Amino acid sequence: MKTTDLSMAKLKLVNTTIATLDHDNEPYGLISNGSVVVENGLISWVGNKSELPSEYADYKPHDLEGRLLTPSFIDCHTHIVHGGHRAVEFEMRLEGSSYEEVARAGGGIVSTVEATRAASVDELCGSALPRIDALLAEGVSVVEVKSGYGLDRDTELNMLRAARSIEKVRPVRIRTSFLGAHAVPNEYKDRSDAYIDEVCLPTLEAANAESLVDAVDGFCEGIAFTPAQIARVFDKAQELGIPVKLHAEQLSHLGGTLLATQYGALSADHLEYANDDDVQAMAASDTVAVLLPGAFYTIREAQIPPITSFRLHNVPMALATDCNPGSSPMTSLLLAMNMACTLFRMTPAESLAGVTRHAAKALGLHDTGVIRPGLRADFTSWNVTHPAELSYRIGTNYLHERFFAGLE
Repeated sequence: MKTTDLSMAKLKLVNTTIATLDHDNEPYGLISNGSVVVENGLISWVGNKSELPSEYADYKPHDLEGRLLTPSFIDCHTHIVHGGHRAVEFEMRLEGSSYEEVARAGGGIVSTVEATRAASVDELCGSALPRIDALLAEGVSVVEVKSGYGLDRDTELNMLRAARSIEKVRPVRIRTSFLGAHAVPNEYKDRSDAYIDEVCLPTLEAANAESLVDAVDGFCEGIAFTPAQIARVFDKAQELGIPVKLHAEQLSHLGGTLLATQYGALSADHLEYANDDDVQAMAASDTVAVLLPGAFYTIREAQIPPITSFRLHNVPMALATDCNPGSSPMTSLLLAMNMACTLFRMTPAESLAGVTRHAAKALGLHDTGVIRPGLRADFTSWNVTHPAELSYRIGTNYLHERFFAGLE
């Protein structure tokens, strides 16, 4: 994988078809014979090469030889920092156990906690790097990373510290989400309210004091936390001025989506069991639907998210890997795009928007996700001729070059 650092560059990308993803009424916002001018990590101009302003005539050209140029990908929902693996649970599910049955038998999220608690910050970062590298090799420029496998103060903080440290060793932007309300650890079995009071809320305060939190997340489900318990976490986030997002309606319908919209959540994620009322509330609150076909596939769900309703009510649909050791051990956004088209019947254009412009919105990022003057120069060039090929291909990575605007 070739990564070109544009943070100090003054050049023009030429001889390319650009999928800007910057037009609501055009599927891809395509520009043929395109050119993009970059100055010190920012986009100065985008358009057909024949219209290139004379002021850029002397800028060094970077010839893409007819390749497709897209915004760099954004993985807006991952649990990529963790210890251990859960391959045995994969076997259990294949032998007939449901995701919920595995969790209630002591597996699931809690089974990753022991290995995560035993790892240092450096070990957590180091074990995540191969997964990060797999994403970067597909043109990813931003990765969201959640805590939630520590379920105690020290390990939750260590997970967030490990996530932050990834930026020091790889050319990628990291956004962190505090997911203390992910599961109830064994030491608080049948005392979930006490866990919220004694561990989750104080740890959130400590993480915020250390500037480790970009958003607050939760798992609202029968095997995790109720809407009332999540509301207490969100009240603390609101008090601290931190935006929220939520795992909602994945395995059942508990009302998590409506709760998230009441707090103006950046996103509601999974959503297999969301209904039309939920979708209308998301539209009213400008909450992004983050769809996770990797988990749907791995745990062999049957009910797909309400795609038609999202379209009808103009709710943006983002896509992510949900990279985690249990329900989605996947590190390919290209595969997630294909799965979304094949399993959820999304279009290739919707899938590409889902890993670029809508993924940026799901993280509250306003400086990336489309190719537009004034935004970051985060691009990916591909050895394909049409953007639909990115969703159509299975198991083939046609990345040619990754352009990165640098860190703030």
